[in-house]
Amino acid sequence: MAKQRRVFEQGHHRKFLVVVDESPEVESALYYAALRISHTSGRLLLLYIIEPQEYQHWAGVRQVQLEEETNKAKALFRLMRRKLNNAGFDSIEHEEVVVEGTKSEQIVKLIEEDEDIAILVLGASIDPKGPGPLVSALGSGQMAGNFHIPITVVPGTLSLEDLKAFA
Repeated sequence: MAKQRRVFEQGHHRKFLVVVDESPEVESALYYAALRISHTSGRLLLLYIIEPQEYQHWAGVRQVQLEEETNKAKALFRLMRRKLNNAGFDSIEHEEVVVEGTKSEQIVKLIEEDEDIAILVLGASIDPKGPGPLVSALGSGQMAGNFHIPITVVPGTLSLEDLKAFA
């Protein structure tokens, strides 16, 4: 059973969840969420997910991988903040979360735990093969019909200027 969203109750704030990685479409999702927040209020929640590797049975290797991925997450968060600041969104409040696990499971888990998350914003891949693994996993199949918040899929080809026209 999903937690009831409490985004409009006192002491709570509506959050737009953006999953951060190194894909180019993340930027479209980031700007779309920032524009929606600037027009309607809310906070930005940036999520980086460290996916498990096959060689996790070696504790030393696993620890090094976690440290490297955590450092990569921090660098990506700095980059995203810099992009937001350069685009004029420096007043948007945001949170940064790093978790370990499979992407779709960790997204669902975070949404279940944080009753202020109201919208998941994903960027669709510009690859002609499809919208990308995360959009495919969350936007279709069994999970799509049982998702507890709206999912906004932003075409990865849209620039900040394009998004300003309607977001």
